[in-house]
Amino acid sequence: MAEKVNIFWFRRDLRLDDNVGFYKALHGKFPVLPLFIFDTEILNELPKDDARVTFIFETLQKMRNELQKQGSSLAVYFGKPEEIFKKVISEFEVQNVITNHDYEPYAKKRDAAIEKLLTEKEIGFYTFKDQVIFEKDEVVKDDGDPYIVYTPYMKTWKAKFKKEYVEKIYYTNEFLNNLYQNSRLPNLSLRDIGFKKSKIEIPEYDVTPTTIQEYEKRRNFPAEDATSHLGPHLRFGTVSIRKMIKKATAEKNEVFWQELIWREFFMQILWHFPETVENAFKKKYDRIEWRNNEEEFKRWKEGKTGYPLVDAGMRQLNETGYMHNRVRMVVASFLCKHLLVDWRWGEACFAEKLLDYEMSSNVGNWQWAAGSGVDAAPYFRIFNPTTQIEKFDKDYKYIKKYVPEFGSEDYPEKIVDHKEARERCLQIYKKAVS
Repeated sequence: MAEKVNIFWFRRDLRLDDNVGFYKALHGKFPVLPLFIFDTEILNELPKDDARVTFIFETLQKMRNELQKQGSSLAVYFGKPEEIFKKVISEFEVQNVITNHDYEPYAKKRDAAIEKLLTEKEIGFYTFKDQVIFEKDEVVKDDGDPYIVYTPYMKTWKAKFKKEYVEKIYYTNEFLNNLYQNSRLPNLSLRDIGFKKSKIEIPEYDVTPTTIQEYEKRRNFPAEDATSHLGPHLRFGTVSIRKMIKKATAEKNEVFWQELIWREFFMQILWHFPETVENAFKKKYDRIEWRNNEEEFKRWKEGKTGYPLVDAGMRQLNETGYMHNRVRMVVASFLCKHLLVDWRWGEACFAEKLLDYEMSSNVGNWQWAAGSGVDAAPYFRIFNPTTQIEKFDKDYKYIKKYVPEFGSEDYPEKIVDHKEARERCLQIYKKAVS
């Protein structure tokens, strides 16, 4: 007879320590079988050399090696989650499936289907809060409505944190003796899932006291490598948000801390308003008559607009899977307002290429740039991509790094005149929203 087991399902929490769900599973009555599913519903949309898939794969192999030292392993599967769970249930006497909350629309639908399947088999399904400090309805207005402006949300978040948050790190090392003892659980190669190793690597994160203290002063200058590179690690859970908050709050400068709160702000917006993945938060903005010129969109994607800061940003993205945050605002504003290309096109492009892609932040920031989202800039705020250079890259260090032909005959003419594009944008937007 098969041994009774609990399953811990790894998803956006790819670490063995300070993982709430994994910790809870290890405290259960039955041995824990760790499991990960490469979900075909997600993978089918991605390029075959996707750097994020390589990163996930390599992280899983490291975790497997660690678990094998404990006489256990990590079962890695490929397919539709429902089908995989049917297979696993047929092979093991599964008592409970434990995992951590996931807040994106697809994830909510997937988890509901898995819970239904498990309930029919009289198997428990338990999920825990792990990737955020506060979630869902934990930071809302006095009347229970969600915040749609960042600053009051941030103030309430901080007040709640100071009043209620109890610091706890979920150490798992001493409980690893409750792992299912089999070091030869199923595994896969990148080739097995239809992918190949990417040339782009996700850099290690840098969250030192110096990074945090200097973040406000240095973060707007793209030529300086002054950001933490924390985004992908929070996205895939290779680092714990609790440990990062602990580091952030230990320093006097709160700007870095506030960036982490922005992440949770956008997450709760997506939770409360899942329709904003496809639709403008401010509904009248869906009346905008986008030009959606495919040739101009192509030039924007390739970094050949004739606007050097825009081009440098897009080339950085194409080469490294990353783009400096200040530049992201300029690039997004240029697409939506200078070229009048639908923000959804830009959002999809970033979703494909950004190493730190997070649906909630990506949708939130693109709608901010288009003027259609929560706490968005007014539609008549249109970044001048040339004056942005004077402010943030006046020595052209960043531009010359990614656009080496800038200043030569090989550099393309401007795709559009700034003044004319601005006037056109104001007319189109005014017509739609007034």
